[in-house]
Amino acid sequence: MGAPHVWILGGYQSDFARNFDREGLGFADLTSEVVENALEAARVDAADIDVVHVGNAFGELFTRQGHLGAMPATVSDGLWGTPALRHEAACASGSAAALAAIADLRSGAYRTALVVGIELEKTVPGDAATTILGAAAWTGHEGQDARFMWPHMFDSVAAEYDRRYGLDETHLRAIAELNFANARRNPKAQTRDWAVPTPLTDDEVQNPVIEGRLRRFDCSQITDGGAGVVLVSDDWLRDHPGARPLGRIDGWGHRTVGLGLRQKLDRSRDEPYVLPHVRTTVLDAFDRARITLDDVDGFEVHDCFTPSEYLAIDHIGLTGPGESWKAIENGEIDIGGRLPINPSGGLIGGGHPVGATGVRMLLDAARQVSGTAGDCQVEDAKMFAILNFGGSTATTVSFVVGRTP
Repeated sequence: MGAPHVWILGGYQSDFARNFDREGLGFADLTSEVVENALEAARVDAADIDVVHVGNAFGELFTRQGHLGAMPATVSDGLWGTPALRHEAACASGSAAALAAIADLRSGAYRTALVVGIELEKTVPGDAATTILGAAAWTGHEGQDARFMWPHMFDSVAAEYDRRYGLDETHLRAIAELNFANARRNPKAQTRDWAVPTPLTDDEVQNPVIEGRLRRFDCSQITDGGAGVVLVSDDWLRDHPGARPLGRIDGWGHRTVGLGLRQKLDRSRDEPYVLPHVRTTVLDAFDRARITLDDVDGFEVHDCFTPSEYLAIDHIGLTGPGESWKAIENGEIDIGGRLPINPSGGLIGGGHPVGATGVRMLLDAARQVSGTAGDCQVEDAKMFAILNFGGSTATTVSFVVGRTP
């Protein structure tokens, strides 16, 4: 008998364009919405859930609310008494929650799990929000002179590519332009109704510099939002023959390295890949799924900034190291291309509620392989993968989702 599988029974994403604080709403409201709708999509009751895992990065800093593992039981009577934990891994918090749920189900300890990712970031002005998000870097050791921590950090990634291989900034603009275009197809995307200039240029008024070579539209969004998925084990599925999962989690990879970006870049100085642990994370997921990139029909990757997607393109193996520009120029990452990347609009176009992003990616992958992705659908997608970064890739997680037989 083979290794046990984990199945994505159903899930839900909130509208990432909303501002919960402006609506007078908080974590209880967001969590209630996600839990109720994820359970409804999966066609299970709260009482049928054996364990809950919550992804959240910055609850205490944005809202002064911690202990968010207990929030699902706070808003859902059916989850009262159900084991639950909160997971924090910066922008990979949602994926960390999913990894824990998968381990629970594969161990046989539980048969059903609810994974919830939630984040509220619009409780403070934009500049204050970026300061809070900077806590995911190595505090006091990097970025002290930066106005905005994360644009500064990923500008440093772009600078490292430029040093090693050369980098044309027009390719960064092309990534942003594509993700905003994809987001217009997505009814839950934060920027779906934005008036984004096309083509994107280095216009100082419409697209001003934020840090270094990164401009306004190279950056992901400050976002309120949540996502949830219900995961089940093989034996649960055997006992419920009428259930129709969206997809199956066929592989996963997870690597953790040090907080400091400079640490990472110094260690990889003589390596072909700028961040080799990102490459091995993807290969781990492929190995567990027993596939290669040729078997994958699309990818949701962590485009917190355009250089992070540029990094993802060569690290997933679509091009050789330092050659991501080739896939961009050749249209390989477009919907309809060789390997569509971020058909949802990604983080730049779709939105980035930090603790929810990994869960949202997992759900989007499942929708792709089940043919339920709507206008974002990649034709006949049978296998979809995700790549989720926490911090400056200090935590990196990859999943492979396959079509249900």
